[in-house]
Amino acid sequence: MTHLWLDVSAGVSGDMILGALIDAGASLAGVQSAVDALVPGGVRLTATDADRAGQRATKLGVSVLVGEPPHRTFRDIRHMLAEADINDRTRVTATAAFQRLAEAEGRVHGIDPLDVHFHEVGALDSIADVVGVCEAVRLLGVTGCSASPVAVGSGRVRVAHGDMAVPVPAVAELVIGWRTVALAEPQVAESDDRREQVDAHGHSHDEHGDHHDAGHTHDRPARVLTRGALGELATPTGMALIRTLAATCEPMPAMVTRAVGVGAGGRDVRDRPNVVRAFLGDTDAGAAAEARDVVDVMANVDDLDPRLWPGVLDRLLEAGALDAWLAPIHMKKGRPAFTVHALATAATHDAVVTELLEGTSTLGVRGVPCSRVVLDRVWRTVDVLGHPLTVKVASRQGRIVHAAAEFDSLAEVARATGAREHEVAAQAVAAMVAAGITAGSEATL
Repeated sequence: MTHLWLDVSAGVSGDMILGALIDAGASLAGVQSAVDALVPGGVRLTATDADRAGQRATKLGVSVLVGEPPHRTFRDIRHMLAEADINDRTRVTATAAFQRLAEAEGRVHGIDPLDVHFHEVGALDSIADVVGVCEAVRLLGVTGCSASPVAVGSGRVRVAHGDMAVPVPAVAELVIGWRTVALAEPQVAESDDRREQVDAHGHSHDEHGDHHDAGHTHDRPARVLTRGALGELATPTGMALIRTLAATCEPMPAMVTRAVGVGAGGRDVRDRPNVVRAFLGDTDAGAAAEARDVVDVMANVDDLDPRLWPGVLDRLLEAGALDAWLAPIHMKKGRPAFTVHALATAATHDAVVTELLEGTSTLGVRGVPCSRVVLDRVWRTVDVLGHPLTVKVASRQGRIVHAAAEFDSLAEVARATGAREHEVAAQAVAAMVAAGITAGSEATL
């Protein structure tokens, strides 16, 4: 199984992800072909070497070849994707990414996501980034993806709607449920003048735009107003791609790495490479050691408010536990209690123990070494009632064993469409069959 782990600890944008994937071995010509299928003759992609704080990287360039491209709504782009002669996997993943972006902007502006506008050149830029990344992932044969916590930046910026704090509203919507950091202020090379108003990814900005524009013109971080601050490090398109592709936020997983790609932002910041890194690796039997050798870290607790347990389990998972759960028990003198369990690897053991000791009322923990056998898991997206729905696919040796719709995604589709959850579940089964997500079929992302 081929796993992609994205290091976005210095920030993220669509062109940085695409640059990293091209650098990792995805065919630039293949990516260009997929983009041309949507906007023939509209965009030219280039890849050039760049230096970021002494680190070599690939800078992805997007050149717009048409003079006055039209405004496009998400409804327009969804139709373009449906009609384009591209691989179905690329089509579904790109549609899901655009839908995430449109839904975030729709919530921010209080409008129907289908009516969110992608402004002029920015529409072509976003199409190139989103379709390019989704096609590159397919070309690399990725079957699973995860990513690091994302750096969002700091300070205040100027956007079409005025002076806003970082992260701006669309990015704030997209990072819900994802771990974020701001990062300390960088040391900027003397040749970089903040008065030029160039953002941390190296693009200048137009302050004007439509009321319902998605993100910023060209999807670049906005003009920095706070002297010495980082501004935006995560763009809406970059964050939408991370939330679509990556199933989990985690440290680099156990795998045998076979390729590393580095994608450059536009600006060179001293002491911190302004890059996204893409690690491609094998997570088959020999690579995923954590799938076997684990420690069941546990504690008996009889005096914690039961309302706090959901948060305790969430924090254990955030600390790196592979799984966390409660088992009801009776302690001495008949006192009702819980045993809280957390499966930890050698790399996450200390963090999990610390969370149990500091996050509960226990006076101590114990650990039992154990092993486990797990199926490989990937996440696929299928279209259900016009909305993307996430499906968890379990496989072994590259073949699907079973698959099921993720309930949170299923419930979201039900809310968006007004359908009953059991109706959406039935539609999801039909969509999985239509997409070939059935027992015995080949497992792909």
